[in-house]
Amino acid sequence: MTTTTHPVQPPLLSARRRWTVLAVCCLSMFLVGLDTTIVNVGLPAIGRGLDVGTRGLEWTVDAYTLVLAGLLISSGALADRFGRRRVFQSGLVVFGTASLVCAAAPTAGALIAARAVQGIGASMLSPVALAIVVNAMPDPRERAQAIGVWASVFGLSMAAGPVTGGALLAGFGWRSLFWVNAPVVVAALVLSAVFVPESRAAQRVRRLDVPGQALLTVVIGVSVGVLIEGPRIGWTSPVALTAYALAVLATVAFVRVESRRPEPLMDLGLFRRPAFTGAVLGAVAVFVALNVTLLLNTLYLQHTRGWTPLATGTATLPMALAATVCAPLSGRLVGRIGPRLPLVLAGAFLTAGGLCLVGLGQDTSVFLLLSAYALIGVGFGFANAPITNTAVSGLPPSRAGVAGAITSTARQFGSALGIALAGGLVAGTAPAGLADASRPGWILVAGCGLFLFAMARGTTRKE
Repeated sequence: MTTTTHPVQPPLLSARRRWTVLAVCCLSMFLVGLDTTIVNVGLPAIGRGLDVGTRGLEWTVDAYTLVLAGLLISSGALADRFGRRRVFQSGLVVFGTASLVCAAAPTAGALIAARAVQGIGASMLSPVALAIVVNAMPDPRERAQAIGVWASVFGLSMAAGPVTGGALLAGFGWRSLFWVNAPVVVAALVLSAVFVPESRAAQRVRRLDVPGQALLTVVIGVSVGVLIEGPRIGWTSPVALTAYALAVLATVAFVRVESRRPEPLMDLGLFRRPAFTGAVLGAVAVFVALNVTLLLNTLYLQHTRGWTPLATGTATLPMALAATVCAPLSGRLVGRIGPRLPLVLAGAFLTAGGLCLVGLGQDTSVFLLLSAYALIGVGFGFANAPITNTAVSGLPPSRAGVAGAITSTARQFGSALGIALAGGLVAGTAPAGLADASRPGWILVAGCGLFLFAMARGTTRKE
């Protein structure tokens, strides 16, 4: 059943106001991206402080990303229905409150639960903020440039998370990784109330697809969960086999339910469009590569090389700087000539960065490490704008919330998948063996870059 509502669209904004709205939304995006990676560099300290092993630490990261990935599409639909600014501000409150609980968590279980609640709040920020930006920027070229800035901020937050985390750990301990969110949340709440206009979908409003949401959550949660727990329970154990069967059945049920609903959570017909399918898979690949890099970097440098958290985080500075510089350039290229060239560049640099570390050893030169991280950062910076622009361009503007949510779901699923795969490669490995154990991970990073080459071949010069 579909209900109708009076559309609430933002008034035509001045150029200054439009870019102010973008800045406010980017602030929230910075929070979401930062919390996806800031915890990585603090994992050893959290493990010592709460007496938790590698798999528990994986859940500390993935509890956030799994919930975030599972709820993004519904959050986008809620924003289209009830108002994007309202849902955006509600997400800030949930995220900020959960951050305070994380900072005070007495046990690993409490921390993991609070991280999951953080994911609920974050799911109300990422796609909603992108929808606000898309609606505030009606001109396609200006929108492409804005998405480039958006991608730059997101890339900066993801890649700078380890640097920020290392500095906080050095001065204030692991709980400061969560305290730092509070002032940013307060600032975003105030600025959104002052500068961000309210908007809703211009057309009819859909009911929430509860069965589709439940099945999507099961598919994502079980798929990643079995990758995390597989080394412990055994890949062919009855529990693992049951999980495989459940994931397959949930996937089949999801496709069946969504194909029969008049207004599904995810319009599967969109995946018949090669450009849209490529954008979604490309988002997964990019974030698998990024999160494999960040986790393997943290464990290798701290455990094998004996580096401090601050030094480990500082090692990712070339990645952060490269992503920050290249993302807006990518946005401008997409606006002028289309997504193909940025995707080719992204694939080339990601592949080169991964291949640099395929022969990683205990004494690999710091210059090679930093060069590889810089190459991966360049690839990450060039990838996000064409992927996001292609996905958003593939859906009607009235469904901007869902458009952003599908791409963001792919990103966060890629993040969770990357953590699970990287953790599975090195779980239970002694510090001296981490370099050898991580080599398949660097091959995976290179493979993700090659996938972007394939994606680029399927795009037109100008979308």
